[in-house]
Amino acid sequence: MPLDQSFVGRSYPPTAPYEVGREKIREFAEAVGDANPVYTDPDAAKALGHPDVIAPPTFVFAIAFRAAGQVIADPQLGLDYSRVVHGDQKFAYSRPVRAGDRLSVTSTIESIKSMAGNDIMDVRGEVRDESGGHVVTTIIKLVARAAEEG
Repeated sequence: MPLDQSFVGRSYPPTAPYEVGREKIREFAEAVGDANPVYTDPDAAKALGHPDVIAPPTFVFAIAFRAAGQVIADPQLGLDYSRVVHGDQKFAYSRPVRAGDRLSVTSTIESIKSMAGNDIMDVRGEVRDESGGHVVTTIIKLVARAAEEG
């Protein structure tokens, strides 16, 4: 059964703040194989005008995807997560994520489409710092594959 179009525009409460730590940034940079010193060396980051180390651009995915869990778990939406694959990811930054940031995410269902029996949903995450300043907007595309017949 296709997802209900009336959910488009529905927002979920902001997440509890996630504190970005230097060690998490370092671990992520190592995991993705990015040796840029601004991710691990505070002096290198400060030389480029940052107050502390910054995170690689895709670091925020983990925070945004966790927040999208509110959408995924909404029983009224009726999404069968066992059939979901991650279809795409986009980021629009106002500024880099920095060590010491405390970030909250508000998730909103941006669109729902049905194609060839598959449900395709875009979830927008507005990531803000403790003062309410915009850091990044994420768009997570989730594809719920059609149920197999037979």
